[in-house]
Amino acid sequence: MQWSELFNADREPSEQQITEFISNLLWIELSDHLRQTYNVKPKHVYSGCSMGDGYWKGWNIKFKKSGKALCTVYPKQGYFVAMISFSVKELDKADALVELCCEYTKNKYQQAKSSKLGKSISFEVTDEKILQDIKELAACRAESTKK
Repeated sequence: MQWSELFNADREPSEQQITEFISNLLWIELSDHLRQTYNVKPKHVYSGCSMGDGYWKGWNIKFKKSGKALCTVYPKQGYFVAMISFSVKELDKADALVELCCEYTKNKYQQAKSSKLGKSISFEVTDEKILQDIKELAACRAESTKK
């Protein structure tokens, strides 16, 4: 069953329900890392987006610092998708950082189209290497929130 079918706009999932649906320790590791490292609280946000046959529809989890999303997580059964968006000002740093990442992360980053606003990349987090890359990319975003 799809995430959006289990939890519609009127039924916000609890953290336990999110964890049970994702059913992957990588999710717990990322959530704990972002909370502890950046002192952020996740915010649940409902998206009615119908792109990708409902792939993006449903409750997502935003980790924000100083008003900027470090990472947005989309629950999937057995894994999760982490989306990270970089502003135009952050792209040079992100370009350099991604060269140190695993092949999957490099490919996803290079395939993502840039716009005048920057670049948004979504990663299916299915193993430890990808998770480590997401942590590094989120750190890059966090640096831009420092005054």
